[in-house]
Amino acid sequence: MVDGGTAERCLEFKNVSYRYDSIDALEDISFGVSERDFVAILGPNGSGKTTLVKLALGLATPSSGDVLLFGTPVKQFNRWELIGYVPQSVEGIHTQFPATVQEIVAQGLYKGFDPVGFWRRGDKEAVGRCMKTVGIADLARRRISSLSLGQQQRALIARGLVREPKLLLLDEPESGVDAGGQEQLYSILRRLNTEQGITILMVSHDIGAVMREAKTVACINRTLVFHGAPHHITQRELSDLYGLPMDVLVHDLMHEHR
Repeated sequence: MVDGGTAERCLEFKNVSYRYDSIDALEDISFGVSERDFVAILGPNGSGKTTLVKLALGLATPSSGDVLLFGTPVKQFNRWELIGYVPQSVEGIHTQFPATVQEIVAQGLYKGFDPVGFWRRGDKEAVGRCMKTVGIADLARRRISSLSLGQQQRALIARGLVREPKLLLLDEPESGVDAGGQEQLYSILRRLNTEQGITILMVSHDIGAVMREAKTVACINRTLVFHGAPHHITQRELSDLYGLPMDVLVHDLMHEHR
């Protein structure tokens, strides 16, 4: 949803460039994410998509330019409860200890060591509510390692939601998930966006899903190739983005399922 400047900006990149090991990963990127938008970042491998997410989370610092969260530079931002993050997978989490789904979701509540105890008043209710939202309440006591990839991804979404964020960042959440799991994933994201008003920013490699689900697309290949409504992407722009001939087929142009 490319707005005329009236909606609040949850996230904004202003002339952002990023270099590492003398390599230009991003060059002069400028675009904003407006409140209640569903934005997909699209691009080939190595294009800088995940780097953008790291910059938004303050995990990397731009070589030049500014990144703002709710109007505040990331370096000064301290209201991290407004931000939810969903990584690609739970790989590495469940191999170190036999965590349950409930425990993984509860990690999203962590604010530092509390000698009184991990669970605070209302925490269990919040964890239960978020597991119910993504359809895994019945799996609460199951070990995360026993779940399918799709179920694990829903647990990570619940973890990202448990502090009731206004902006949810997802890094290729559909990676490795089968077709049925992907449809469940997008159904959840659609409801979070349209019914709860959560702003979504999702890195994706799935052009078809992006064209169907997103309201706004930012096409990145070190530079910003395109920013706007998905049905405005041209065949030439996609071909330039991926460096090979591409056809644009949009089956749900008006997002009627919304």
